[in-house]
Amino acid sequence: MPDWSILAVFIPTFFFVSITPGLCMTLAMTLGMSVGMRRTLWMMLGEVVGVALVAIAAVMGVATLMLNFPQIFTLFKWAGGGYLAYVGVMMWRAKAQPITNEYMHKPPSNLALVSQGFITAIANPKGWAFMISLLPPFLSLDKPISIQLGVFVGIIMCSEFLCMTAYASGGKSLRLFLNRGDNIRWLNRIAGALLIGVGLWLIAG
Repeated sequence: MPDWSILAVFIPTFFFVSITPGLCMTLAMTLGMSVGMRRTLWMMLGEVVGVALVAIAAVMGVATLMLNFPQIFTLFKWAGGGYLAYVGVMMWRAKAQPITNEYMHKPPSNLALVSQGFITAIANPKGWAFMISLLPPFLSLDKPISIQLGVFVGIIMCSEFLCMTAYASGGKSLRLFLNRGDNIRWLNRIAGALLIGVGLWLIAG
């Protein structure tokens, strides 16, 4: 079980990563508007399973390297922390992109919805980059990796599900709110500032 101090940093960090508008959140929102919340749950099921598999695959490869070569652990923390800080700076400086209905259509079946969510999750290169850089630095070599990974993946799945539910149920009102003024820019800046802080915390830890 990870320390509570680690969870206190990890939970809000990944929540802001999840809640920031992106491919999966836009898909949840537009499907919620076009096919309804109940059917969108099928897409969300596929997405959270895909995200879990990406997290496990990304971390197990890095964790295996860290266990076999413990001296790499510090180097990886610095690299992961530096990458998170870099992403945070890019999010802070990014121009707000309006959310559109690009992904709105009526899926033919529940199976198609599950597949769409799963493929969207595993084919997203930004998702892989975040998992590789975000998760391993939070692991402790003094505790069982499998237990820590199970806790982190569970938190990630819950965070993704809650955020997609908010987007899917918010529908048009949420899209109008995010597209109004600088709301997307401020959301990106909040998430970016948090990532910069976590990156520096990992480097200094």
